[in-house]
Amino acid sequence: MTLKSRSAIVTGSTSGIGLAIARGLAQAGANVMINGFGEADAIENERSAIAKDFAVKALYSPADMTKPQDVRAMVAQAEATFGTLDILVNNAGIQHVEPIENFPPEIWDKIIAITLSAAFHAIAAAVPGMKRRKWGRIVSTASAHSMVASPFKSAYVSAKHGLVGLTKTVALEVATFGVTANCVSPGYVWTPLVEKQIPDTMKARNLTREQVINDVLLDAQPTKQFVTSEQVASLVVYLCSDEASQITGANIAMDGGWTAH
Repeated sequence: MTLKSRSAIVTGSTSGIGLAIARGLAQAGANVMINGFGEADAIENERSAIAKDFAVKALYSPADMTKPQDVRAMVAQAEATFGTLDILVNNAGIQHVEPIENFPPEIWDKIIAITLSAAFHAIAAAVPGMKRRKWGRIVSTASAHSMVASPFKSAYVSAKHGLVGLTKTVALEVATFGVTANCVSPGYVWTPLVEKQIPDTMKARNLTREQVINDVLLDAQPTKQFVTSEQVASLVVYLCSDEASQITGANIAMDGGWTAH
């Protein structure tokens, strides 16, 4: 399974799941444009490491996913620099937890913009070239929350459900052009962001580290194990392969059995 000569964008990929996906695509041979916020030196270290480790072209776009013009310009930049844009991974997203009556409208707008609207603008910009070349892969990182809900996450759950609907619609529109569109829906993934939440949760709930992991974070996942970023990346890489050409319009759960309840 190789993606040599292919080129990809992965949004929200300066750390965590997105970075693992970018590295997975590069390992399979694809040129990659990463995107996201963070310290300039840290981002450059990740970009240069991808280029060095996998002998591919690696670019960075600072495009702000809340700004449609930035999103579309990012796609144009990738096509101009790489020559083609074959793979689009919509991974950018943020979270906010609050009862709906107190949920700040501006944060609702931001979550919808980054998680759902940015994917729309990126797909709309990328699809013409993919259709013209008769090959393309669009993969969006949804979530177990694209299938089920949790309280106090109105914007996130709404955006992730919307992302699945968008993906299904696009899949139908491009089905005869050699282009696929799918969602990957992880449960809780072990990332530095999750790890950093554990001490505060231990203190707030007077729980041990093991209790926080098993009774709070992993309560919904029957396997009682975190999904890893690398596991998510491996599924995305497979969906981008020629072998996966007949998988389209799908929302594939990788959630330790969460949505089997």
